[in-house]
Amino acid sequence: MEANLKRMAAFFSEGPTRLRPHYKNHKCVALAKRQLAHGAIGITCATLGEAEALARSGIESILIANEIAGAPQIERFVQLSRVTDIMVGVDNERTVAALSAACSKAKIPLSVVVDVDTGMGRCGAPPGEPALALAQMATAHGLRFRGLIGYEGHCVRLPPGPAKVEAIEQAMGKLVGTAKLMRAHGLPVEIVSAGGTGTHAISGRIPGVTEIQGGSYLLMDTDYQTVCPEFELALSVLGTVVSRRGNERLILNIGLKEISGERGLPVLKNTSGAQLRKLNAEHAIVDITDAGFSAQVGDQLELWAHYSDATASLHRRMFGVREGRVEETFLLES
Repeated sequence: MEANLKRMAAFFSEGPTRLRPHYKNHKCVALAKRQLAHGAIGITCATLGEAEALARSGIESILIANEIAGAPQIERFVQLSRVTDIMVGVDNERTVAALSAACSKAKIPLSVVVDVDTGMGRCGAPPGEPALALAQMATAHGLRFRGLIGYEGHCVRLPPGPAKVEAIEQAMGKLVGTAKLMRAHGLPVEIVSAGGTGTHAISGRIPGVTEIQGGSYLLMDTDYQTVCPEFELALSVLGTVVSRRGNERLILNIGLKEISGERGLPVLKNTSGAQLRKLNAEHAIVDITDAGFSAQVGDQLELWAHYSDATASLHRRMFGVREGRVEETFLLES
């Protein structure tokens, strides 16, 4: 984990683009503070709950790189805005109007960033004129317009090479081009925030992008490592063998309630002679492929997480292990 922390920090110590790491990867305030200590300019999060956990711990400069809607969520955002510098994404007029009404009632500034669809087809206003109109509406209605966010997630899985570079440049061209259009219409664009771990090396060097929202690099998993092999696997789950049937199979007390399986199966750590076949709610079914495999009932085995975000969110604690010894306990909050 520390090697990953330092590697990403070193990348962003060069060039004008900075790192605003994503809290959703680890949901751990202590790790967020380490990222800030290594040069991050703030923290990104996905939900109001995550933002509240960060604010309670005194974290400043928080970006909710997502949309919110409905009176209860907007009221929570207002309360957060009273205690820290926080921004939220908007991509529609209804939310801008609701935030504007809340801003007027609370008599405090509320900061927004316009979310631009760079080609992923999820949230986000269309680039160019539609995004400009939304920013103009936000400004006219008393909101503090801070800039733009966008995510080129549709480019992450592309194989390395010129085609991936071109796809990312096209996506970021929509975001940076929209920022230029806004500036031409007199709007100050403080932030152009994009990217993630899987695109940071390209998006993080595109002129006009001011910050990258990398997250998965810290607790690197077996899924993301196929895209980012320069980062080391860091998150595993410890389980106990609770059953063994001869040289056929064994069962661990780790299931879908403890480790994510929706993107693919985890793999056994530092183990040969056995292979995870299936995850049930409370069990991991492991096939023994070598009769000499020695693990017996009561022994412990580790599984590398395949999807770290969804695995960390299942737990309240993580343990920092160095050379086989637990060195630190990390509390998770969201």
